[in-house]
Amino acid sequence: MLANADLARLVVPLAIGLLIGLERGWQQRSAVPGSRVAGLRTFGLFGLIGGLAGYASGLAQGALVAAVLLLAGCALVVIGYRRDKAPSATTEAAALVTLGLGWLAGQGLPVPALALAVVTAFLLSQRARLHAWIEGLSPEDFHAAVLFAVIAGALWPVLPDRAMGPLAAWNPRELWLVVVVVCAIGFAGYALGRRLGPGRGLLAAAAVGAIYSSTAVTAALAQRLKTETEARPRLAAGIAIASVVMFARTSVLVAALVPFAAPGFALVVGPAAVLALGLAWLLARRAAAAPAGAAPAGNPFALLPALGFAVLVALVQLAVVWMQQRFGGSGVAVTLALAGAMDVDAAIVALRAVPRGSIDATLAGVILALPVLLNTLLKTGVTVAMAGRPGWRAAWPLLAAAAAMLAGFALSAGAWWP
Repeated sequence: MLANADLARLVVPLAIGLLIGLERGWQQRSAVPGSRVAGLRTFGLFGLIGGLAGYASGLAQGALVAAVLLLAGCALVVIGYRRDKAPSATTEAAALVTLGLGWLAGQGLPVPALALAVVTAFLLSQRARLHAWIEGLSPEDFHAAVLFAVIAGALWPVLPDRAMGPLAAWNPRELWLVVVVVCAIGFAGYALGRRLGPGRGLLAAAAVGAIYSSTAVTAALAQRLKTETEARPRLAAGIAIASVVMFARTSVLVAALVPFAAPGFALVVGPAAVLALGLAWLLARRAAAAPAGAAPAGNPFALLPALGFAVLVALVQLAVVWMQQRFGGSGVAVTLALAGAMDVDAAIVALRAVPRGSIDATLAGVILALPVLLNTLLKTGVTVAMAGRPGWRAAWPLLAAAAAMLAGFALSAGAWWP
C-alpha cells in the first residue's frame, strides 16, 4: 500500500498538469476544435508522466523506466510542436516545464513543485499585460531595468556574506543590500508614477517602501529634490509620509516585542508621531494642489547616491562596533542609539533580549525612543546633504518631529532620571 508521502508524489504531479493545462486550455478556448496540440487532459497526463518518472527513479532499477518516460514525454512535445507550426512555442515550453515539475514532485518535493506550477500558470496568464508592458518600455526604462537586474541579481548574491574590514564591522552582502533597497525604492516610485500618475504613485511608493526602511526612502527621494523642480512638493510629502510610517511601524513593534517599554516609548514618540502625521497630511494636500507635471521620465534611479548612502551606513556600523568594544555593556543606550540611527527595528529587537526587570520600564522606553530621534535627525542630514538648499524645505517636518521628541524626553525625565 502506498504511504501518504508516496501518494502525494503521484497526485501532486497530476494536479500540477491540470493547473497549467487549465490555463493553456482557457487561453486557447477560441481555437478550432482539433487544432490544439495540448489542453487540460494532455497537460494533466504530462504532469503524471513526469511524476511517474520521478517516482520510478527512486526505485530499484527504475532509472531506465524514468528515462524512457521522460524521453517519451519530450518526444510528444516535439511532435506536437512540428504539427502545431505556430510562431509561438509557449504551449510546448509549458509542457516541458510540466514534465519537469512533475518529475520534481515525484522525487519527493511536491510543495516546491506545486509552488513553481502556480507561478508558471500565473506567468502564462499574464501574456497580454506583459506584452503591453514591454511595448510601453522606453529605451531608458529598458536600460534601467537591466542595470537594476545587475545590481540585485548578479552582484548581490555573489558578494561575501561574512564580517570583514576594520574591527570586522562590515558585511559586504549586507552593505550592498542597502544599495539594492535604495535603488528598488527609486525604481518602484518610478514605476508607480508611470502607472498611477506622478502624484499618487510617488506617495504610494514612499508609504510602501517605508515599511521596510524610511531612511532608504528618504535617500531615494532626496536625490531627486535637486533636479526635479516641479516634483518638490510631492517629494517633500513622500519624505514626510515615510517618517509617519516609521513612527507607526516602531510603535507597533515596541508594543508587540517589548510591551513593558511601550508606555515610556509612547510618552516620548507619541507627540512627535501626531505632529508628523499632521504635517504629512498638510504636505500631501499641498502636493495635490500643485501642478501634476508629466509622468517621470529618464533613469528611474541614480546609482551614485545609493552608493554614498551605503558608505554612510558602513561608517555608522563601524562606530557601533567600536562603541561595543570600547564600552561593552555600559554603553547599551549609546550602542542601541547608534545602531538604531540606521535600523530602528534592530534596536527594538536587541532590547527585547534584555531580561525584564533589569531596567526601569520608562527608561527602557526612553532608550528605544533615542534611536528614533537619531534616525529622524539622520534623515534630516541625508535630505540636506543630497539636495542642498531645496532639502531644507523637505527636511523641516523631520526637524519639527525631532523637536517634539526632545520635548518628550524632557517631560519623561522626571520618571527615570535619578
